[in-house]
Amino acid sequence: MPAHFTPEALKFLRGISRHNDREWFEPRKPIYERELKAPMLALIAEINDSLATFAPGHVRPPHKIMMRIYRDTRFDESRNQPIRPYKSQIAAWWALAGLEKTSGGGFYFHLSAKELVIAAGIYMPTPQQLLAIRRHIELHHAELRALLANRKLRAAMPDLECRALTRPPRGFSPTSPAIDLLLCRQWGVSVTLPAEHATSPALLKEIATRFALAAPLIQFLNAPIAPAHS
Repeated sequence: MPAHFTPEALKFLRGISRHNDREWFEPRKPIYERELKAPMLALIAEINDSLATFAPGHVRPPHKIMMRIYRDTRFDESRNQPIRPYKSQIAAWWALAGLEKTSGGGFYFHLSAKELVIAAGIYMPTPQQLLAIRRHIELHHAELRALLANRKLRAAMPDLECRALTRPPRGFSPTSPAIDLLLCRQWGVSVTLPAEHATSPALLKEIATRFALAAPLIQFLNAPIAPAHS
């Protein structure tokens, strides 16, 4: 049976969102390991098998794809924020080989007590990457529009993520035919589903099918920034 989560996993996520402290987490760490970490790593391995057929450059060991549940709390106190040492969701990020330490385009999902989010795109590009991607889009905006307009992709991942600027970026004309796309600071697609979807054996298909539909978009976004391979 394909990897998926149990109702106990959602119960744990509800608990950690209410009691985000070590006193609550430490005695329940075995529950986290059993109900969240273990099935998450198994699910990632199964998704890797699917990615190998359409996006092999994004396949990495599951433990490198799964994101840590521990938060960086160093600046919480200085920002007058409560110290919350744990994330209230579990997440996975498939970067392209060679872009693991930057913010190239990739595949993502997270599960919280309230939602399952499945996404694909480029979200925090470096300034150099952002410039290269915008130049690529200006030359090939018709191709990007066609990718974003794909009916199957729009039905499966209807939410477009842009974070648009209010004025044209430096070096680009406001009359460019690609200006609506160039205003974006990120480019991505996503869908938000009820968290209960994660307790179904269909979870693998829910994620892998959407990643496959988004793969051409990710390939387009990575084209101007992907490392050259000999």
